[in-house]
Order: sequence, then structure tokens, then C-alpha cells
Amino acid sequence: MCAWLEQGPVVLVTTALRGRSNIMAMSWQTMLEFEPPLVGCVISNRNHSFELLRKSGECGINIPAARLARRVVGCGDTTGSEVDKFTRFGFTRMKASRIAAPLIAECFANLECKVVDTRFVSKYGFFVLEVVKAWQDIGRQPPTFHHRGSGAFAVDGRTFRMPFAKMN
Repeated sequence: MCAWLEQGPVVLVTTALRGRSNIMAMSWQTMLEFEPPLVGCVISNRNHSFELLRKSGECGINIPAARLARRVVGCGDTTGSEVDKFTRFGFTRMKASRIAAPLIAECFANLECKVVDTRFVSKYGFFVLEVVKAWQDIGRQPPTFHHRGSGAFAVDGRTFRMPFAKMN
């Protein structure tokens, strides 16, 4: 059933606290608002990244191409409390301009985010983030991949446009 409601691509969330950085694979995020750009995401309090994000109040959302799926899933299957995921999975730290957490150079788009609402964090692990800076490798928009649940993934398909129907 959750696969029917799947919203966006698998992304890599980067966090940093006290000189240590981490990467977490995430597939529970959604756009909440366009102006200012707000993203809602769910991070379990059982994840190492939960405390890093809660305490630092900022993170990077890094959007990988489908060709990085094996490395991304590896990040999701490993805890950052025990291993440096940048080293283990061959990701390159890239300095962000508005947050302390690094971005990931191999990703074709990167969002620098600040936590702006924590009302649902304790109960649901739901953070509201404001995108304060966005980066994209111009000319690149490779296919992303989406988690369908229970270890199943789908690669996004072709893009098409349709005119909006005029409303009376």
C-alpha cells in the first residue's frame, strides 16, 4: 500500500555535529510549500542521524542518480555511529555555503536546509526544513530511483507535459 503513495526519490541526508559528519538514505520526504521552499521529512529516532539533525538544526538533502543506487542503499543499511559512510561508500564531501553539514559531490542536486518546525518531531519524527540554498549540476537530470517498500525500487520514467485545464 505505501508504494501507491510513494512521493519522491531516495535521497541522501547529510548531517554534522562536533566535527563528525554522517550520511543517511531517506525516502520519506515531501515538498510542503514553494515560497519559502519547505520540505517535510520523517527520520526515526532510532537512526543516528535523528539526534544529529535535532541537535544541529540543519542538514543537506543530496539527490543521487539511479546509477548510485547500490552505494545509496549501502548507506541505508549501515549506521553512521560505527562507520564513516563517506569513506566506506566512496562519496566526496563538498563544502556547503549556508550549513555546516557537507554536501555530496557525486549527487546531481544538493539542497542546504535548516530545521524550521519541530512540533511533530517527538511524536512522529517529522521535521520541517527550509531550503536555504540549492545546487544543481546544470544540464544533468539523470533518472532517480524510488523506494517501493520491502527492498523493492523503481527508476523514474520518461517526463511528459500536459496543458492544465482552465478552471471556471
